[in-house]
This record gives sequence, C-alpha cells and structure tokens, in this order.
Amino acid sequence: MTAELNFLDLFLKASIVVQIVILILISFSIVSWAIIIQRSRILTQALKDSTAFEDRFWSGEDLTKLYDGLSNRRDSAMSGSEQIFYVGFKEFARLKQVNPDAPEAIIKGSTRAMNLAMNREVETLESRIPFLATVASVSPYIGLFGTVWGIMHAFMALSGAKQATLQMVAPGIAEALIATAIGLFAAIPAVMAYNRLSLRVNKLEQNYGNFIDEFTTILQRQVFAKNQ
Repeated sequence: MTAELNFLDLFLKASIVVQIVILILISFSIVSWAIIIQRSRILTQALKDSTAFEDRFWSGEDLTKLYDGLSNRRDSAMSGSEQIFYVGFKEFARLKQVNPDAPEAIIKGSTRAMNLAMNREVETLESRIPFLATVASVSPYIGLFGTVWGIMHAFMALSGAKQATLQMVAPGIAEALIATAIGLFAAIPAVMAYNRLSLRVNKLEQNYGNFIDEFTTILQRQVFAKNQ
C-alpha cells in the first residue's frame, strides 16, 4: 500500500511531460495485455477447431456430405480448415460443371481458392499482433525520453542552489527511474508475447498449408480418375 501511495505521490509531483510519458506507457501496457489475452484465446480456439475438423475430415466421411453440412451454416461461423475446405470444394464443384474436361484447370483453380482462403484466415489471426511489436520497440524510447527529461529536471533544480542536497535532486531522479521502469514494463511482455503469438500463427499457417496439399491430392485423384 505504501509503494502505491509513493508511486502516486511521485506521479502527481512529476512534471507534466513525465506525467504524459507515464500515462502513454501505462496505456500501451493495458492495450498490450488486452491484445495478448484476446489473441491467445482466439489462437487456442483456432487450433482446437482445426484439429477437430481435420479429425472429422480424415474419419472417412463423404466429402460431399461434409460440404453440404457446412453449406447449411453461415460463412462467418466457419474458420480455419473448415473455411478452406468449404471454399476449395465449392470452387472444385463449380469448375467441374463449367469445364469438366480440363482437370488441371480445375485443380489449379481449387488450389488458388484455398490459398486465398488461407491468407484471409492468417490475416484474421494476425490482427492486432503487430501492435505488440510497435509497443516493444517504441516503449523503451518513450521511457528513455522520460528519463532524460527527469534528469534535466533534476539538474535544473540545482541551477539556483548554493549547495546541492539529495532532497533537491531526488524528485527528478525518481521521475527518471519511474519512466524507465514503466517503459520496460510495457516493452518486455509485449516483445515476449509478440514472438510467442507469431510462432503460433506460423504453426497454424503451416497446418493450413499441409491441409491444402493433402486435400488437393484427394481432389486430383477424383478428377483424374473420372477423366481416364
């Protein structure tokens, strides 16, 4: 409780510039933690959904029935491997009707549609994560600015004094230390979370890419078998 009161007291006594710096850094930290929690939940759910759908996909269920089941749902309710499968199979069926004698064009078009769907999914998963990188790179410099300003404030307190005392320089030094500490407090979790979340997105992207390759192989077997 004492530490909290001391911090609040130091903040209120700090110069307006340092107060603004501290408020900016605290805001960055709050927003960063909100993004970390939200993205972590979304990525965890995305991995669960992808695993569940791929288990169903490889269970031997007829692909047409699987597609029809997804068709009864809204596109917004689908994500990950579900969306990729739905878009790919829909394009596959459309191209088969339009040009049934061009198997290579059918496969190429279906694969392109799935890759576009994957890119959209990855963009959705990556949403807001780059902000963490911005916080990680900018916060230490903002804190450094507050540090420099606090030290300047401390030296200015000595300019008209005949004798330097600790009481005269302590407030400015405290401002400098607080700005530095909060800058690191905002930056360190942000950079760690950015690296972790980026790795998880890359893992999901790799899983989606593998699913596209495997599904494309199945479609190739179907279309070329019917054209032989």
